[in-house]
Amino acid sequence: MSKPNREKQANPRGPMSGLRVLDLTTVVLGPYATQILGDLGADIIKVEQPEGDTTRHTGPAKNNGMAALFIGINRNKRSVVIDLKTDAGRKALDKLIETSDVLIHNIRPQKLAKLGLSPDALLKTHPRLIYVSINGFRQSGPYAGKPAYDDIIQGACGISSLMAQLTGEPLYAPTIIADKTCGLIAAQAVLAALLHRERTGEGQFVEVPMFEAMVGFVMTEHLYGSTFDPPLSRPGYTRVLAPFRKPYPTANGHICVMAYTNVQWKAFWSAVGREELICDPRFATMKVRSENIEILYDTAGSSLNAQPTEYWLELFDRIGVPAMAVNDLDALLKDPHLAAIDFFRRFDHPTEGTLLLTDSPVVYSRSPANLKRLPPRLGEHSREILEELGLSMAEIAEASGGLSDAVEAAVDFRQRGASEGSK
Repeated sequence: MSKPNREKQANPRGPMSGLRVLDLTTVVLGPYATQILGDLGADIIKVEQPEGDTTRHTGPAKNNGMAALFIGINRNKRSVVIDLKTDAGRKALDKLIETSDVLIHNIRPQKLAKLGLSPDALLKTHPRLIYVSINGFRQSGPYAGKPAYDDIIQGACGISSLMAQLTGEPLYAPTIIADKTCGLIAAQAVLAALLHRERTGEGQFVEVPMFEAMVGFVMTEHLYGSTFDPPLSRPGYTRVLAPFRKPYPTANGHICVMAYTNVQWKAFWSAVGREELICDPRFATMKVRSENIEILYDTAGSSLNAQPTEYWLELFDRIGVPAMAVNDLDALLKDPHLAAIDFFRRFDHPTEGTLLLTDSPVVYSRSPANLKRLPPRLGEHSREILEELGLSMAEIAEASGGLSDAVEAAVDFRQRGASEGSK
């Protein structure tokens, strides 16, 4: 399979080119959302305090302030250092707001008034602005203002309790699922608000609360019998809570198999030599399979250990039963499909060396998402951005907290004419 020819695709700048997003977020949720918007072509201005985003120091790093987690969620952005504790910094931010289509932040509401960033005040002077506030909890409820991180929300929204039903103890999912899911929702919310502005000319306030977003995410399937009033059963989708819903053991490893329809189950039972189960009244229809889900999965799982994983993958692929091998993280980096589509892409960063970054997963035939800027050094674009606003060097120095060592290093870095490009 040939790799995609990005150069021949139309409008390589992306569908959001020409739009500016002022990013005052930190940690993961907000930066993940704005990276998605940056992939789509928006000009993302990442506003950082002189000490920088905390993720600059999370994980392995070759240079201070450029740790792995930061690199993974901050491509396609320009970094400007602005000290919001100073009058000069707040004036510089005001000028940036005037040039922006979207402002997105995860600052706790208690701090907003001190910074002059309340939604009412900004929307009064900038009626076309899309003002996005990422909070732990919706501000109209009693949890308003409570601090929240991914682990807190995973526990509060029911994920840890669901893990306990399977493992015997409450656990967090081994990925920052709340941050990343809410990041996707925040990016979607920005696009919806921009579409509304395109049609009406109106900006608006958009609140993205993590708790409510994740409760909706979890209860999509787990509301289950409680969908009805009075409830027809307890909440909890029985299929995904079945203890035997897990990768099945084979002769040399494990395999993921998901027969679902009547046709797929008939093909599965024939393939594993259990034809007598095709007409078993416990498994004959979707309804009775749901009622007997534990014994169904136990029986299916115990039928595969006579042959190696590769045998079953080939057979299930041939008969149309969905199946895949169990990949660990190292295997993903070598996956032949991901290699064929160039999903893990290598780039030469001028200070960090060769970086491996994921591609945007969505394919657009006319306006592709792409990588235009590598993750920035702290304050790398301070002079560039603030000069665009008409600030003098003295004003830039004052707004950025006295032109900190980080900004000076970044200015020197850019003056050396370092290139940004893909291998």
